Amino acid sequence: MTQSFAALILAAGKGTRMRSDLPKVLHQIAHRPMIDHVLAAVETLRPERRIVVLAPGMEAVAKAVAPAEAAVQAEARGTGDAAAAARRLLDGFAGDVLVLYGDVPLVTPETMARLLAERRRAPEAAVAVLGMRVAEPGAYGRLVTAADGSLQAITEALDCTPEERAITLCNSGLMAVDGRQLFRLLDRLTPDNAKGEYYLTDIVAAAREAGLLCRVAEAPADELLGVNSRADLALAEAAMQRRLRDQAMAAGVTLTAPETVHFSADTRIGRDSIIGPYVVFGPGVTVGEGVEIPAFCHITGARIGDRARIGPFARLRPGAELGADVHIGNFVEVKNAKLAAGVKANHLSYLGDSTIGAGTNIGAGTITCNYDGFDKFRTEIGADVFVGTHASLVAPVAIGAGAMIAAGSVITQDVPADALALGRGRQVVKPGRAAQWRQQKHETRAAKAKRSNG
Repeated sequence: MTQSFAALILAAGKGTRMRSDLPKVLHQIAHRPMIDHVLAAVETLRPERRIVVLAPGMEAVAKAVAPAEAAVQAEARGTGDAAAAARRLLDGFAGDVLVLYGDVPLVTPETMARLLAERRRAPEAAVAVLGMRVAEPGAYGRLVTAADGSLQAITEALDCTPEERAITLCNSGLMAVDGRQLFRLLDRLTPDNAKGEYYLTDIVAAAREAGLLCRVAEAPADELLGVNSRADLALAEAAMQRRLRDQAMAAGVTLTAPETVHFSADTRIGRDSIIGPYVVFGPGVTVGEGVEIPAFCHITGARIGDRARIGPFARLRPGAELGADVHIGNFVEVKNAKLAAGVKANHLSYLGDSTIGAGTNIGAGTITCNYDGFDKFRTEIGADVFVGTHASLVAPVAIGAGAMIAAGSVITQDVPADALALGRGRQVVKPGRAAQWRQQKHETRAAKAKRSNG
């Protein structure tokens, strides 16, 4: 933005309809608190100030939004009073004040910029309100405009005339206000309504009474969903997931069943990657180019190199770092482990707290035994190691480059480079013993049956 503005985010609502001990704005959408979506979007416009209005006792929210400044609305006396709570922090601020809501998490930077531009368009308006077209306006306030398109009034649904009730341009609550006028207009508000509250929407009437111009900018209604209940939260999650999927596909990622893939807000996937059905990306995932992730994988806190293949039915947990061309197969779990280029673990393994060198093959059923009930230890595996099926590597242990671990071994000591390690009991063969055992079983059962019948 070329002109300075302050972001004023109202987040003092307690969210009683959420029925939760967690403050409403900290409930997550795409694995990010909903207020973080608002802050992240406005941050791209580089506001000069960031102020979040909270209710008393919302220290958890204040901590979550830092370094944004927190203002406290001492009593719940309406949205106009909430905006006025920022007076001390915005005293003397002459730029625009962009009023947002912590529970309206889907609004985009482009919409915010359009709202600010509408406020500044010559001749400048004191207030620009963000409106939306709704097929069934219901309880939304209507935006009443003049012939020249300027905003005349915001009329609450219950107060609408029949003509106003037919208006489909509705109030979203978001607005941009000239900072030089903001608190003068807020001081004009009165609590003359059924709730006895100061409504921020009345700022339009206050501006018009003062002879000041007001305008309207429009945005799609699906950006302006307010979250007041768990059902609303689910709707917002679904909308955000659609947006994230569209962004991924536009960036060159193939989603074979888009509606089944779940993203986090920070998921990053390189182009020409292919994501199968029912893949879940938790927070902190970065995927390289040309990666294939078949169905039913769950990935959180992991970095995946180019051309890797993950799954199906694989789980990557935080700290998993996979190099280029790594293959992780079905029912393999990787946690806090670094796998160099070309490592293969194709079946039924757990690789935790490990470093695995390039080209190493991990056999089916292999486990790095990293926890002794009190502490965790690392397993260090060199390059080009072959680990046989159902090996247990008991950490701390190091296996040198080029070594071989025999199938079924329990490895408790370091293995030198190029060595063959066997850590299993010696096989003993007793000819005829199986037949003898079966004969004894048959005789025992026959004797028991005879006693029962006698």
